[in-house]
Amino acid sequence: MEGDSRGSPVGRRVVLGMLGLGAAGVAGGAYVQNRLDGVLAAVSSKDPTGLSGFVPGAGGFRYYSVTGSVPHRGEADYRLTVDGMVRSRLSLRLSDLRAMTQTKLVRDVQCVTGWRVPHTPFSGVRLSELLDAAGVERGAKAVRFTCFDGAYSESLTMAQARRDDVLVAMTMMDKPIGHAHGGPVRLYVAPMYFYKSAKWLSGISVTDNVRPGYWERRGYDVDAWVGRSNGRGDAPV
Repeated sequence: MEGDSRGSPVGRRVVLGMLGLGAAGVAGGAYVQNRLDGVLAAVSSKDPTGLSGFVPGAGGFRYYSVTGSVPHRGEADYRLTVDGMVRSRLSLRLSDLRAMTQTKLVRDVQCVTGWRVPHTPFSGVRLSELLDAAGVERGAKAVRFTCFDGAYSESLTMAQARRDDVLVAMTMMDKPIGHAHGGPVRLYVAPMYFYKSAKWLSGISVTDNVRPGYWERRGYDVDAWVGRSNGRGDAPV
């Protein structure tokens, strides 16, 4: 990403305030959501921050970027690296990921701002299997995730990363994850608020400590368990 193509960082208060509009779309059903999509399309065309894309729209939710634009990656040029405190550095193509054992989860998607999309299928490779393939070194305590938007990052403790409900996902709702939804590969951390499920995933790095991600540096909890963090009492997914 270069200079003018990036949007300005978006603060937590601004995001929380704008989500009231999206909540109305989720509650109001398809008609309201579709009308909302038209408004958001007009706004987002002149929105360098990507904030307008954070508002849930048709289908129950809308993805957004914290930068002005995100490059596309596909079959020819996508690579996922696994490095850091590992015995063998990995560079994986989409075909490599598809050749591994696939796991499907059907859980609710819960945003920290309050909206929820129930029974959303995701499938992909368990993160723990990629860590095992690379060989985690002694003393490793966390995993850091980076994205090809050039700005977003996230982290999990090693215990969190090895849970069975944490995926490097390639399909959502039984279809390949498209660019707008964070594809071709994104993280999916089922029991945590959705900001932990980093989009446009490009790097997995094993580290000796937890490094706060994009939203944690702006006030969100590092541990983001649904119903137990960020001051929310939502039912666990």
